[in-house]
Amino acid sequence: MNLTKRVLGFAAVFLLLFAFFLVASASVSPADIAMGLIVAGIVAAFTSTMVIKEQPHKAFDVRRWFWALVYFLYFFLVVEPLCHFDVAKRILHPKMPINPGIVRVPYNLKGDYAVTMLACSITNTPGTVVVDLDGNGRKFYVHWIDVKTMEEDECRKAISGAFEKYARRMFE
Repeated sequence: MNLTKRVLGFAAVFLLLFAFFLVASASVSPADIAMGLIVAGIVAAFTSTMVIKEQPHKAFDVRRWFWALVYFLYFFLVVEPLCHFDVAKRILHPKMPINPGIVRVPYNLKGDYAVTMLACSITNTPGTVVVDLDGNGRKFYVHWIDVKTMEEDECRKAISGAFEKYARRMFE
């Protein structure tokens, strides 16, 4: 890895860690900022070549950050509340209307980060959990609280369709 790629990779990881530190600490006092700079610098120095192996310039693409923000707002303000409401409704319903099962959900993503984000998005959504991954066949095995179909393309539309679109725009 040449020097430019290493510096860009370090900068991307450093900025992400520093931003995360500030959000997690919920403080902008000079001592916290100094500690955040030191910790982010040390951790980025040791991990940046492992975290960003190729094309570190992608981390500075404003379009990717825009789609990350859109995804965040869509997921946490639309998808999460609707799914929580659906699961709560099923739990509180006297007949507990569930039809659980494991379905295959294909995906068309290539990068490790995109696939990981998709799996985490599915698992974080109430009512679905990724239980296995077939990387060669490009399929997730997902436990679904209310199986509506076993048809793979229909499962994909219902479970991961929107998430995959955002993962592609952010990471590929």
